[in-house]
Amino acid sequence: MKLLWVVVVVVLGVFGAEGEEALCRILGSPEFSMLSKEGDVTIGGAFTIHTKISEPPLSFTDTPPPLTCSSMNLIDFHFAQTMIFAIEEINNSSSLLPNMSIGYRIYDSCGSTLSSMRAVMALMNGQERTVGKTCSGQSAVHAIIGASDSSSTIVMSRSTGAFQIPVISHFATCACLSNRKEFPSFFRTIPSDFYQSRALAQLVKYFGWTWVGAVRSDNAYGNNGMATFVEAAGLEGVCIEYSEAILWNNPREQIARVVEVISRASSKVVVAFLSQWEMDVLLEEALAQNLTGLQWVGSESWITIDRLATRRSSAVLSGTLGFTISKSKIPGLREFLLRVGPAQDPNNTLLREFWETTFNCRFSPQEEKDSGPRQSQCSGSERLEEICNPFTDTSELRFSNNVYKAVYAVAHSIHDLLTCRHGEGQGGNRNCAHRDNIKPGQVLRYLRDVNFTMKSGERVYFDENGDPTAIYELVNWQRDQAGETVFVTVGNYNASLPNGEQFAMNGIQIVWAGNPLKRPRSVCSDSCLPGFRQAEIKGMPVCCFSCIPCAAGEISNLTDSAKCTQCSLEYWSNGDKSRCVPKVVEFLSFDETMGILLAAISMVGACLTIMVSLVFFCFRETPIVKASNSELSFLLLFSLTLCFLCSLTFIGRPSEWSCMLRHTAFGITFALCMSCVLAKTIAVVIAFQATMPGNTVPQCSIPLQRISVFSCTLLQVVICVLWLALAPSVPFRNTAHATEKVILECDVGSAIGFWAVLGYIGLLALLCFVLAFLARKLPDNFSEAKFITFSMLIFCAVWITFIPAYVSSPGKFTVAVEIFAILASSFGLLFCIFGPKCYIILLKPEKNTKKHIMGKSHRATSSASISYLVWSQSNDPYLWL
Repeated sequence: MKLLWVVVVVVLGVFGAEGEEALCRILGSPEFSMLSKEGDVTIGGAFTIHTKISEPPLSFTDTPPPLTCSSMNLIDFHFAQTMIFAIEEINNSSSLLPNMSIGYRIYDSCGSTLSSMRAVMALMNGQERTVGKTCSGQSAVHAIIGASDSSSTIVMSRSTGAFQIPVISHFATCACLSNRKEFPSFFRTIPSDFYQSRALAQLVKYFGWTWVGAVRSDNAYGNNGMATFVEAAGLEGVCIEYSEAILWNNPREQIARVVEVISRASSKVVVAFLSQWEMDVLLEEALAQNLTGLQWVGSESWITIDRLATRRSSAVLSGTLGFTISKSKIPGLREFLLRVGPAQDPNNTLLREFWETTFNCRFSPQEEKDSGPRQSQCSGSERLEEICNPFTDTSELRFSNNVYKAVYAVAHSIHDLLTCRHGEGQGGNRNCAHRDNIKPGQVLRYLRDVNFTMKSGERVYFDENGDPTAIYELVNWQRDQAGETVFVTVGNYNASLPNGEQFAMNGIQIVWAGNPLKRPRSVCSDSCLPGFRQAEIKGMPVCCFSCIPCAAGEISNLTDSAKCTQCSLEYWSNGDKSRCVPKVVEFLSFDETMGILLAAISMVGACLTIMVSLVFFCFRETPIVKASNSELSFLLLFSLTLCFLCSLTFIGRPSEWSCMLRHTAFGITFALCMSCVLAKTIAVVIAFQATMPGNTVPQCSIPLQRISVFSCTLLQVVICVLWLALAPSVPFRNTAHATEKVILECDVGSAIGFWAVLGYIGLLALLCFVLAFLARKLPDNFSEAKFITFSMLIFCAVWITFIPAYVSSPGKFTVAVEIFAILASSFGLLFCIFGPKCYIILLKPEKNTKKHIMGKSHRATSSASISYLVWSQSNDPYLWL
């Protein structure tokens, strides 16, 4: 067959029209059934009237015997009669081709590319035997209707293309036929598989079937259609688990192997891009192996074939879905078909065979040696009205309507040619033809622009590739009340609509395979829920994946997300990683345990300080209070109270005012506190450095103490004012330190200002510590310097420890560390400086005397000087101590 095709291509391509005579001698003409009628113009037809063909061996020494076709196909015989009906209808029309008759020559292609080649050569030559004769070189037909499969149509179109003979197919859907360079004279009234394959891909995606199997016819129809489907399915995210190819004449072992592959597969959906003949043999083997429970998705070639939709096949094909072309009504066709029979032409063997096949009888007596069941004698008077078979069935005219439209398209193009309907503006410069001189090339040119409306209201035209508009119905195999399978339209597909609107369901309930009410699932991997993303499995198709949880801060809010989306800075993923929620805003608040505890400690400290102040005020006339320099003591207690209270400004939601207040209040109150302690320390050191009674401190030392306290505090105020003026502390949403939360804190604004405030307090504390250390050898009974030294040791230890803890603590703990440092240092000052005095005042009042404070008389000079300094001054000799 391949060699034959090479010869055809070479001869037609090299010699053109002159090569036709050579081809006639090479191929000869067919010795098979033909229906014909003469007319002014002739339309050829090629249908698969028989489905089996004998291919006798070639000896290459004798004339090849004629091909023999058998097993009559009533469906294509129905198509042939529909073509004849359309021609007769046009011949009887007074508006379309009036006063002109159309003839026809219909050959049997037998479903074989070889016989299709012989049929097309016979149609072009117009002679039944060419061996020993000369071909005319002029085509006997002006157009050809057929064939009933893509492979045969390809052979025919390649043969006729060089002679500009138009071929209009009612059944060939291969997308390859839309190639105008390769098939310039081809047209069709059935949509291209380019659209059907994409419609099937959208269908399986619509129902969530991302893991499907595929079976195809091993010919141009199946291979090209499946290739387009696989490409379109990949774009839709659908994967093919297996793809098998079969032919109807394959050995049964090969068909059985394909069915075994289907049964072992994990996919529950099978896309069958098969012709009706391949579906026949596949169905038989599927029934033999009890292949049930699968959802079948079929192509238009077999999805509405009645002989496949039987009660027996429903065990395998129940609930089948598939696209098919729209059905139509042809008035008068059934009556015409019921008149077909041998009575029309008793000598026509094809009509006799049709009658014998339909009524299972024989016109000639059956010989005794014939095997098989005995058949009755045909009388010729049997009634077709009593028969229900694919020939007489006109309930759903789908492909028959395509034949009907094809004949009318040829008739309209000839009519336009004869009436010069198309001017130069539409089809170029065209010359009108005379009815006796119509050439196929002229019909071809007018056929390209044909545009008319059928009596049913359907518009017929061809695009630049010779294709019609792709409109499909989605049919579902369901059972009626009688248990018979019916084809129910449940949706439609219109390729002329915008993307996203082409496929639509009509709301009718679909019956599914297996469980009629439950749609089957066919996926390689279960869907990834929101919060997960798909991860490819190495070596597997993209539809096979594992589900990986989104990372912290990422979400996926759709099922089967390919990736996770990062939340914005102010948001974080929720618990199941399905949506972004505002991040938790963290700050030290009064509502949490830590905040409550620190606030309580702060208030306790402030209350203790006030209580100490009250004790000092009540016992202000006692020696120990006088000897402690009551003015500085009250000022120190006041500053300590402020120190305890300023820690409260660090608790709560940071605001612009609280951020400015917390650090400045802390800096100024602690500067005041340290200034008071420094003044007390200086007073003690100066007092006890005197060695003689005459070496005294003048009364002006009291104003000097006030000035020193004011001056030291004022310097800190200046630093704070400059800090606030140049770069104040402001609220800041820190998203860098912790990814899952927003830390609401106070940005210090100027690090120099912040550390200058702390540094100044540290400097005052260091001076206090040094001076107190120098006064550590004072008399035991007057231990003011020792207490100051201890308090400064605690103060410095706390704040030296504070620096690394402050830098390293995260979030709200940074504030907590700062509050802890304030409270710890404040309590250290309070307890170390005022604790011993309160102990004496409240618990040991017998020690609150001048004698005890001065201690026993000492002969040392320092003791004498102390005694003098304490008691020799007029008015209030204790104020300066």
